[in-house]
Amino acid sequence: MSSSTQFRIIIVGGGIAGLSAAIALRKQDRSITILEQSRLSTEIGATISLQPNATRIMQQTWGLQTLLDDSRGTIDHGFRIYNVDGKLVNEIPLRSMKRYGADRIMWHRQDLHTYLKNIATSTEREGHPAVVRTSARVTRCDCEQGTVTLVNGETLEADLIIGADGIHSALRTFVVGKEVNSKPTGSSAYRLMLPVDVLKGRAPDFATNIGPEEPYTSMIMAHDCRLIMGPARDRQLYSVVGLVPDDRMNEDPDSAQSWVTKGDLGKMLETFKEFPSWTRDVLRNADSIGLWQLRDLDPLDTWTSGRAILIGDAAHAMLPTQGQGASQAIEDAEALGTICAHITNRPSKEDIATALDKVFNCRYERASLIQRFSREAAKPATEKGSNIIKM
Repeated sequence: MSSSTQFRIIIVGGGIAGLSAAIALRKQDRSITILEQSRLSTEIGATISLQPNATRIMQQTWGLQTLLDDSRGTIDHGFRIYNVDGKLVNEIPLRSMKRYGADRIMWHRQDLHTYLKNIATSTEREGHPAVVRTSARVTRCDCEQGTVTLVNGETLEADLIIGADGIHSALRTFVVGKEVNSKPTGSSAYRLMLPVDVLKGRAPDFATNIGPEEPYTSMIMAHDCRLIMGPARDRQLYSVVGLVPDDRMNEDPDSAQSWVTKGDLGKMLETFKEFPSWTRDVLRNADSIGLWQLRDLDPLDTWTSGRAILIGDAAHAMLPTQGQGASQAIEDAEALGTICAHITNRPSKEDIATALDKVFNCRYERASLIQRFSREAAKPATEKGSNIIKM
């Protein structure tokens, strides 16, 4: 039970952004409640990467020195870029770039999520552990009063409300003051994952060409389609993401707005028929295929209202082409933690509003710029009819 002076924080959304915010904001005399609409029981078969700007925050600012080992992450040693003929045309080393001060790390999404949840709720870190409530879907938020209402009619009150509920955010309408929906970007993505041992047995030519057990991100680029691939979970799993224009995907993109939408194997193979035959050996051996339409947001007018702020995809959803979506959410969390660090007791609405304006002002320009860069990076990699990669 919270005391009369305790700083009360509600985070709507228990994904990467919400858990990161809980970690950044943990302190004595604070109570943090995370409201997650799902049961957190579905394992999403996808990888996720954090760039050095985010891993540096986690390891150096938040003191997560055992991040790599405890989360089963894989340090990415570089990018290998192939043309549609399967020829390696460029290799970009990452570990030699000391100026970043940290590494790019790849995970199975579930491994990173579990790690962050354990840190946010740990009894061994400073401050009271965050409390995670599942099956707690928020339907309304009063930003001025600092209340949220759940689908069952329960109303909860807080001094700070953080909307970390993703691209289809329920809180966004209440914070911005109008409905702002995500917009199709013209691209969709297939995703699949195989154990490395299985891949090497079923697709030996692919293994010879790519080396799936090696800690590299490999990309095969055509004019308007590309495969982005890499290891996860201590290099035991291998992930393949296939980006394709909506008009070439042979499926209905508007039905694919969920992480758990299933893709069709035959239609996927048809889409990538111009790629080397050894890449299709991998595609046809997947046990399951995910499919989702890639959407983003135009920069919002604001992320804040009264006691509430949006972070992560709820505030600035972006394409995955720069790998910065989750990393920007962690930067949001760091900004919240730093700017709210001085708050030791229950703050006034004016104090919270001032702090949230500072977060918005220090984060908005950078996040909006990366949204734009991510859109630009989705442009065709070659001229039509050419295999010469421009990027």
